[in-house]
Amino acid sequence: MAFDGVTIANVVSELKKELMGGRLYKIAQPEEDELLLTIRQPKGQARLLISAEASLPLLYLTQSNKPSPMTAPNFCMLLRKHLQNGRITDISQPGLERIVHIKVEHLDEMGDLRHKTLVVEIMGKHSNIIFCDDNGIILDSIKHVTAAVSSLREVLPGRPYFVAHTQDKLDALSAGYDSFKHALAVRPQPVFKAIYGSFTGISPILAQELCCEAEVDGEQPTSALKEDDYKRLYTAFSGMAAAIREERFTPNIAYAGGRPVEFCALPLTMYGYGRGLSEEGSSSDTLRSRDYTVSYSSMSALLEHYYAEKNTLTRIRQKSADLRRIVQTALERNVKKYDLQLRQMKDTEKRETYRIYGELLNTYGYDAQPGAKSLEALNYYTNEMVTIPLDPTLSATENARKYFDKYGKLKRTCEALSSLTEEVRAEIDHLESVSAALDIALREEDLAQIKEELTESGYIRRKGNSKKQKITSRPYHYISSDGFHMYVGKNNYQNDELTFKFATGNDWWFHARQMPGSHVIVKLENAEEMPDRTFEEAARLAAYYSRGRGHDKVEIDYIQKKHVKKPGGAKPGFVVYYTNFSMAIDSNIAGIQLVSE
Repeated sequence: MAFDGVTIANVVSELKKELMGGRLYKIAQPEEDELLLTIRQPKGQARLLISAEASLPLLYLTQSNKPSPMTAPNFCMLLRKHLQNGRITDISQPGLERIVHIKVEHLDEMGDLRHKTLVVEIMGKHSNIIFCDDNGIILDSIKHVTAAVSSLREVLPGRPYFVAHTQDKLDALSAGYDSFKHALAVRPQPVFKAIYGSFTGISPILAQELCCEAEVDGEQPTSALKEDDYKRLYTAFSGMAAAIREERFTPNIAYAGGRPVEFCALPLTMYGYGRGLSEEGSSSDTLRSRDYTVSYSSMSALLEHYYAEKNTLTRIRQKSADLRRIVQTALERNVKKYDLQLRQMKDTEKRETYRIYGELLNTYGYDAQPGAKSLEALNYYTNEMVTIPLDPTLSATENARKYFDKYGKLKRTCEALSSLTEEVRAEIDHLESVSAALDIALREEDLAQIKEELTESGYIRRKGNSKKQKITSRPYHYISSDGFHMYVGKNNYQNDELTFKFATGNDWWFHARQMPGSHVIVKLENAEEMPDRTFEEAARLAAYYSRGRGHDKVEIDYIQKKHVKKPGGAKPGFVVYYTNFSMAIDSNIAGIQLVSE
């Protein structure tokens, strides 16, 4: 999954075509390390998303907008001051580095023409967005890097901008045959590692692709290469360089077993390039069982599709950190309490023995000798002889009373613990279901509803006289291959609403067996029966939106809604049912149409 120099070259090619000459109409900073630029042109407007997030740096064109904070951060305000309504004059990439220069001209306060550069560095945890003047002096950056953080380069206002050279690599676009051969020969490594370790902008997957095209084993050491091998490798390598220079890109995602494994700006023949999801006559089962690639019209479209969900999950996990901590702390506390209660319950199992000892002493106590430490007696419940321990300082009657006292105490403890353990177990189940809801949350509105549930349950204190938050989150809405509407609750409140307010008696209800997960409702509408394929797709949804996500087999219970009941006083999302059907199915929901979130 490499955002390498070739991918950057593809993105830069698209940005040149779409943004050159455009004016910066809006500048927003929706996240701490993310910019969203709206560029207006005669042919319309476009949005450029730039993210310097350490785990997921991105740069691509998008049609989607994102809400911005009420008060813009300082970096955003500085960009607005200098670049608002500025015109983009050039977009470039130095060599095949993972760096993009966006040059903008604008008028200053005096009406004089000025030039500024927005530098985007896509370098993993070192990613940054740096704003420089026309002399290459840093005006500000979205991340400040001090000498304490990096000994190679400071990124601070007033410092000169330069690229720190940490690797001695060759330019892939200008390398000749001799330099290519020498670069590989001096590296005692597998061939594909020598390729991406020697040339700028080449990722491991692209190096393996070059070996595949040249019909050379990329895992063999470079010392095993012959002259013909070098020539075939250079032919593939020079073809790649020519495609980059001529901007002949083919953005595509490679799938293995139905899951995306790699993407590239050039054809990935090693994954069977040319075969895709739209291939006629291929069922979804066939596609899940083989390798294929899917082509996209632009790298931006590919990146938006590929990273949209991953980026959303990364962001929402950060925003839900406090809620997760609250849930995890409460869950650990309740689990410890539950374990302690179970141990105490186990101790009460002796109560019946003490009761029998007391009864037997009342019956046979006259046989006990004064000062005896035990008494052999016939247990008339089992017709077996038992040895009853005695306190030699007490009489048989007093020993019997002592055993009855122990029995009474353990009986009261058992009765109290029985209800307490049920309450704690219900609380654990509830917290686990909230944790599962946090795992599938994709939007801030989803988190708001979960936070409200935790507040209602007493885990979060409502501040002052703050009112209950307005809930805008809605269940997922899917349509099955047979046209049936399927709804998935995102949290316990939505599960209750779907099951007991939205669904009618004959609608079908699905849920993962004995694990936290979403309620799935399939509306029967006017149909008398539901096809098997819809049953399977609904079950897959129930498996996917549960703790069983990613498993090959998940047990799913399904039943008509009229048989699902909610006990009085039960926690949100908790239901009971006594007769049901079951199926074991995977959690792959590829191909199921999502209507809305």
